Amino acid sequence: MSYFCDFAYSTPVETFIFEIKGFGPHVKDMDRQKYCNELNRETFLSAMGYRVISFAYDDVSQRPELCITLLRMILGRYVKESSPITMKKVTDREIVRLACILARPLRPIDVEKHLDINHRTAVKILHSLSERGLFTPISGGEGKYVVRYEMNPAALRLL
Repeated sequence: MSYFCDFAYSTPVETFIFEIKGFGPHVKDMDRQKYCNELNRETFLSAMGYRVISFAYDDVSQRPELCITLLRMILGRYVKESSPITMKKVTDREIVRLACILARPLRPIDVEKHLDINHRTAVKILHSLSERGLFTPISGGEGKYVVRYEMNPAALRLL
């Protein structure tokens, strides 16, 4: 199934989908099936890693200053002059996002494949995240080696 969006905007950390929804096609003329399809579409886009932001057509056309203010509030979280976005921050966020998508403890090989990095680097990053309390290391059967990392709720603050 194909989905089309009104606008897309990418930052180094996040990709946004902006939708402008008119009252007629998105509310008044909508039946139960169209309503379900619309919600499934937005959920699918969210599951694919997009942040979906919707505006009413009436606000865009009649109150653009409100839309501009809301956009600045949303995008301001990702474009901060005092806190430059570093590759480390992007990598950490992407690993947390991966853990959310997989909904299970991460293995170093999951991170290797997802970020296309070598094993040692994946282990080093996961170890760093666990030292900061964002993940809990889980040892294997004999308890000698860490084989998985379970995400702690504190990691969600990176998203």
